[in-house]
Amino acid sequence: MKVVNEVIRAEFISSVLLWFKEYGRKNLPWQKDPTAYRVWISEIMLQQTQVKTVIPYYEKFMKCFPNIEDLAKASNDQVMAQWSGLGYYSRARNLHKTAIELCKNRGQSEFPDTIEELQSLAGIGRSTAGAILALAMNKKASILDGNVKRVLARCFAISGWPGKADVAKKLWQVTESLTPENDVKAYTQALMDIGATICTPRNMTCEDCPLSNICIALKQDNQVLYPGKKPKKKIPVRSQYFCLLMSKNGELLMEKRPPSGIWGGLWTPISCDLEFNLGEYLENTYSIEASNQQRLEEFRHTFSHFHLQLVPVKADVTKMLSIAEDNLRWNSLDNWLKEGIPAAVRVMIEDLSANLEKD
Repeated sequence: MKVVNEVIRAEFISSVLLWFKEYGRKNLPWQKDPTAYRVWISEIMLQQTQVKTVIPYYEKFMKCFPNIEDLAKASNDQVMAQWSGLGYYSRARNLHKTAIELCKNRGQSEFPDTIEELQSLAGIGRSTAGAILALAMNKKASILDGNVKRVLARCFAISGWPGKADVAKKLWQVTESLTPENDVKAYTQALMDIGATICTPRNMTCEDCPLSNICIALKQDNQVLYPGKKPKKKIPVRSQYFCLLMSKNGELLMEKRPPSGIWGGLWTPISCDLEFNLGEYLENTYSIEASNQQRLEEFRHTFSHFHLQLVPVKADVTKMLSIAEDNLRWNSLDNWLKEGIPAAVRVMIEDLSANLEKD
């Protein structure tokens, strides 16, 4: 059974390719020498993140790790420092894990050239694998990122939230039936570009769209209904103290998080839930005595599944056993800002620095 009839398919493909020749984006950093490595890094960064945000991070990352061998040789801290501020840090951990897997464990620096082999690597899903094959190798492979989901859902009036298995299945069937035998690279980039620049979530410019003659949602004047929205769910709020522990010479003590979980592998101030007495918690858990506790302005940081209310507390360390653990470190505020730290921690350190300058 054909998902899309041949006439519509032919018009869809030709319209997309003609539009790309004249209007498509051809000068993005990862489009210059589009190796599998460069495309892979860009595709991972572009997950949940807009192009304009990604570009400076991508350029900085590629300057530090110009090839997969350099990424495999890097330490976790070096990788996280280059990713710091981009969020969704499991993406960076998986990049590093995959680089090590290919270069050290498999002894190869070349990427696999099949969907199945690519998907066996950490952090590479079906759509990312398709993008690597299509954009870097010009092989026939389909993609279904957020932009493409929106274009196809509107064009073919596929209702429902794409996160649901049955809706995702329909969208995959459509994208696979449309993917051409030739010009796959241009077609793939064009489809992503149309979703990113024309068929946007709001304020779409349908008059500029090469698919306006085909789009069912446009004909029905209900584009905003597609794709369906994720069912709303109340997000819980967690509140925690973040202890900005200072030494006599103005250094800040930080703790490296476990590899998995929120901010995994990143440096953050020692933290605990508000139910604890802060002084007792520090003494019982870390053998730290601290005085002159000063509560700073609290703020909220939102993750995908909960809000975190951060309550920073500055304190002076008066007594502490010598540090033996690898996961605790003293450093100056300026040096911490160069390390792999989450955006919320960067805010705390910058605020702390401003407060110290006032004193």
